[in-house]
Amino acid sequence: MPARHVSRVRALYRRILLLHRALPPDLKALGDQYVKDEFRRHKTVGSDEAQRFMQEWEVYAAVLWQQTNENRQNSTEKVCFGAALPEEKLNDFRDEQIGQLQELMQEATKPNRQFSVTESRKPKC
Repeated sequence: MPARHVSRVRALYRRILLLHRALPPDLKALGDQYVKDEFRRHKTVGSDEAQRFMQEWEVYAAVLWQQTNENRQNSTEKVCFGAALPEEKLNDFRDEQIGQLQELMQEATKPNRQFSVTESRKPKC
C-alpha cells in the first residue's frame, strides 16, 4: 500500500478515536475496540474493498462529528448518537458482516450499560 494511503488510513483511525472521546464511557470502550478490530482486519484487503472500507468509515466519522456538535449545542437535552441502518445496506452485507453486527448488538445491549440500543428506525435520544 502506498505511503499516502497508509497516512490517510492512520489519520482516519486517529480521528475516529478522538471523536469517541465524546461518547459515554461504555460506548467509547465498545467503539474503540470495534474500530481497532476492523482496521486491523482490513489491513490486507484489496484496493476496491479498502476504498469501500475507507468511505464507510469516513461517513461514520462525519456523522459522529455532527452528532457530537449537536449534542454540545443542545446540552440540556438527552445525548443522542447513532443512525438507522437501511435494509438495502443490510442486504449488501456478507454473512461475516451480519455476524459481526449481531455480536456488536449483543455487546451493546448487555445489562448494566449506560445506554440502550433499540430496533427503531430513528436514533433514540
